[in-house]
This record gives sequence, structure tokens and C-alpha cells, in this order.
Amino acid sequence: MILIEETLAMFKTSGFFFVTPGMIVMWAIGFTLIYLAIARDYEPLLLLPIGFGIVLANLPLADLMKPNEGLLWRFYHYGIQWEIIPPLIFLGLGALTDFGPMLARPVLIFLGAGAQAGVYITFFVAYAIGFDLKEAATIGIIGGADGPTTIFLATKLAPHMLGSCAVAAYSYMALVPIIQPPIMKLLTTKEERVIRMKKLRKVSRLEKVLFPMVSALVIILLVPAAAPLMAMFMIGNLFREAKVVERLNHAAQNELLNIVTIFLGLPIGATMNAETFLQPKVIFIFFLGLFAFMISTATGVLLAKLMNLFAKEKINPLLGAAGVSAVPMAARVVHKVGAEADKKNYLLMYAMGPNVAGVIGTVIAAGVFLTILR
Repeated sequence: MILIEETLAMFKTSGFFFVTPGMIVMWAIGFTLIYLAIARDYEPLLLLPIGFGIVLANLPLADLMKPNEGLLWRFYHYGIQWEIIPPLIFLGLGALTDFGPMLARPVLIFLGAGAQAGVYITFFVAYAIGFDLKEAATIGIIGGADGPTTIFLATKLAPHMLGSCAVAAYSYMALVPIIQPPIMKLLTTKEERVIRMKKLRKVSRLEKVLFPMVSALVIILLVPAAAPLMAMFMIGNLFREAKVVERLNHAAQNELLNIVTIFLGLPIGATMNAETFLQPKVIFIFFLGLFAFMISTATGVLLAKLMNLFAKEKINPLLGAAGVSAVPMAARVVHKVGAEADKKNYLLMYAMGPNVAGVIGTVIAAGVFLTILR
């Protein structure tokens, strides 16, 4: 009898005694993300640590997200709330980005800008259905399909929505090959999809070196709130194009980017505890995020078609779909859909132009929201 009582007392001090149905649901969500990362290869670098972070955050008595004490809380506080990790992600992305295709045909920049319409349209839709302005802006930025920018904006405007918005952004980035092609085919004709682009001119090294410096200067002066992301993005690109700091370039592309990715995913997942995530609003976030991404794809394609009404050299409208920030997934999808219509039509390099322009456009959109709403 005494042994039974002691065993029962020990059980009551363990986490098993405090497990709730909501926690079990969150475990299922976390393990689902891990499954998608491993079995389906959906954004594994982020969805795997995010999924595990969700599980860890919903283990009773572990206190991993306890303010001032929990291990994952420290990652979240010092890495994300202090605005360190998202800019470091952009440093690595800048080192990986080639602006050559965009510089070779600057008109493609407009497609990257046009695809941001989904961000602003969704902002107004979210506000109209009951989200406040800051929440609506955070949901709208999902349409840019840029995970680090979504995290950066959510941390500042709607921290309680950080986990759900981040998961939505990275999920839709992973689903680009599924979401975009039907929209692209619906809005274009076979004749438009087989348009062949003029050969890109060769971009000089001087142009590539000057671009990140001039862009940082102009964009940060125009939208100062975007400075943390834009500054790191452009210095990373300068590392790449200068050709004199290969050690720094290699570190930014590899070791640094890999390390900060780990410390980004775990605390993001850990913000998704059952109390905050299992709310009706979360379902709307995922639907509105999908809506934003679809609208961004559609407006990019439609802008390309509009430009063709006035352009002497026609643009393949499929390139407009690459204006979202999902680099390089959206560009690859554009190439694939174009190749289905014409196997000899190579669109990948052309699509990289609006694709990288979309990254800049999404950061500017986040800066605009911060300037107005913060």
C-alpha cells in the first residue's frame, strides 16, 4: 500500500500528470511538421526544428519557454526579440543571391514589386474581418513568401502570432510547386507561355559591386524601418561580389547561416503553445496567408501581361509569378511551367530577376508597415 502511494505521489510530480488534450494536439502538429520535413522534404531546414520546438513547448513542467529562465526562451529573447537572428539570416541570403539577372534586365524589378500587391490586399481583408491593424499587417506579409521577414515583422507588431505566421509562411514556401502552377496556367494562354525572352546582357563586376551599396543607401534612406534586414542583405551580397573576402562569404553562406537557422527554428516553434495556438483566429491566419500568396502570384502574372501591352520586347507572363520572395523555388516553378509549354524555353535565369526583386519588395513592405503602425 505504501509503495502504491509513493508511486502515485511520484507520478503526480511528473509531467504525465499535467498533460492536457491541447498539448496532445500540439504534439500531433509538431510531429506532422517533422514528418513533412523528413518524408516530403518540405522546407526541412526550418520545419524540422520548428516542429520539434512545438513539441518541446508543450511538455508540461519542462519550462523551456519560461521567461528569464527557459533555454528556448533565451534563444527567443536574445535572438529574435533583440532582432539578431532574422538579420543574420538575411546576411547569409545576401551572400547566396546573384542580382545579375535583375541587373541585366531592370524592367523585371517591376514584377517583383507587383507581386507584393497580395501583401497589401490581404492586409485590408484581414483588417476588415476583425484583426487589428498590427495583426493584419503581420498576416499580409505572409503573401511575400519570405519567412525571415515575416518573423521580423511579427516580432515587432504581433508577437502572439509569431509561431502561426512563421509556420504559414514557410509552409506556403514549401508548397510553391503545388500552389502556383494552376494560377499561372489559368491566367495565361499557351501562346503567352511559349514567349521566349531576349538573351540577357552580361553584367559587369562593377555593376554587381555597386548595386548592394547603392541599394542599401537608397532603400534605407527611403524606408529606415527596413534597415536591419536590408543592411545585412546587402553587406552579404557585397561579400559575394567583391571577390576579396571569400572566407567571409563562405562563412555567411554556410556555417553562420546553418547555425542561426537552428536557433531560429526551435524558439519559433516553442512560441506555439496550446493556449495561444488552438484559437479560431489561427485558422483564419492560415487561410489568409494562402490567400495572400495566391493573390501575389496572380498580380505578378497580370502585371507582366499589362506590361506586354506597351512593351516592344514581350515578357513571358509566367515570370510575374516569380515576383514572390520564395527564392529560388518560385523561379524553378516558372521554368518548369514554361518548359511544359516549350521544352526549349529556358526561363530560370530570367525568373531569378523578379525573384530576387521580390525579396527586396517584401522587406520594403515590412518597413512600410513598421513605419506606419509601430
